[in-house]
Amino acid sequence: MCFADSQFLSGLQKTSSEEGLLAPANVNVPTCGELFAGCGGMAIGLEQAGFRHEWMVEFNPVACQTLRSRFHGSWYEQPLSVIEADVRTVDWSRMDAVDIVAGGPPCQPFSRGGRAGGENDPRDMWPEALRAVREIRPRGFLFENVKGLLRPAFGEYLARILSDLRRGGETESNAPDRYEVAVISVNAADYGAAQKRERVLIAGVRADCGVLTPFPRRTHSVERLVWEKWVSGQYWEKHGMLRPDCGPTSRVELAVLHKLERTGLEPRELPWLTCRDAFVGLGEPTGGTSISLHEFRTGARIYPGHEGSPIDEPAKAVKAGSHGVPGGENMLVDCTGAPRYFTVREVARLQGMPDTFEPAGSWSQAMRQLGNAVPAQLAVVAGRCIQECIHA
Repeated sequence: MCFADSQFLSGLQKTSSEEGLLAPANVNVPTCGELFAGCGGMAIGLEQAGFRHEWMVEFNPVACQTLRSRFHGSWYEQPLSVIEADVRTVDWSRMDAVDIVAGGPPCQPFSRGGRAGGENDPRDMWPEALRAVREIRPRGFLFENVKGLLRPAFGEYLARILSDLRRGGETESNAPDRYEVAVISVNAADYGAAQKRERVLIAGVRADCGVLTPFPRRTHSVERLVWEKWVSGQYWEKHGMLRPDCGPTSRVELAVLHKLERTGLEPRELPWLTCRDAFVGLGEPTGGTSISLHEFRTGARIYPGHEGSPIDEPAKAVKAGSHGVPGGENMLVDCTGAPRYFTVREVARLQGMPDTFEPAGSWSQAMRQLGNAVPAQLAVVAGRCIQECIHA
């Protein structure tokens, strides 16, 4: 499989430990600059993929606190530049040169849960992403957005974005540097995130710096999860549990099980990770827990359209809202059907953050930062791929 505008692919596995997160500093490390950095989900993934950030730009002051607290240490020869600013005010030509530019332009203009104003929404920042590419002239770029960007209503606008990116952000057809550009639809669960989070990646490589190479095939699948839950029973054994007599309660899992029974073929991928997998070692949250950001919070309830995430499935996409109205259903539903809010630590694990990650601010501010983050698992696989592309 190769990068292509119509290609539909997917995400990566996470770890909650720090092992392998930071590589020794050296002069040959590829560099990155990031706009719309948020609390650092993409940055953590790109760091694991081998990139060193030279600078980050973020508008939200609380998210900037998180970034300054997180990105420091031996990986950086000097303090990382976290610029708290509106990207529309930044002169990118004055920024340090970097190998790739990355970021997640605000998704609200294209989200199914928003007003869907597209380019007419004042929060649309794709023109600023284009300007950054035009002024920095990086070897490559990696942008992330919601799957809603692929809706037919935004087709003409997306075509213009891609056309401008191919010309390096220029509007003239004789721009000096052209980019090979790809659109990839991804599901983070397919690469080991314990979360069904569908996103769109727009990646590019400057023509004189390399070529777009095949994007990695998925490593995890719902088919393997169903096999281990309802055929081999490995899932329940791993967690020291008896297999439920009821069988699958999810329509998706039931349909997959019927298919597996018909074919008899054992899936070779790794299984999708579930909430139970992701939260191993945390235990149930309490008011006095010793685990950072793993406190129990009251008030969770199920109502139509906000049913929460079953513990033995990957979570539904984490939302930027802290509770049901507005912004989603950041709730876990246990085996009895009882809901409770995810803790901040649990959401951080779902987003691929290590357990040392500490978002700044209040509980609601932390949940909003995490809900807006790019899953680190997704950034790792995309970062490794684009690094191979620009070194090709």
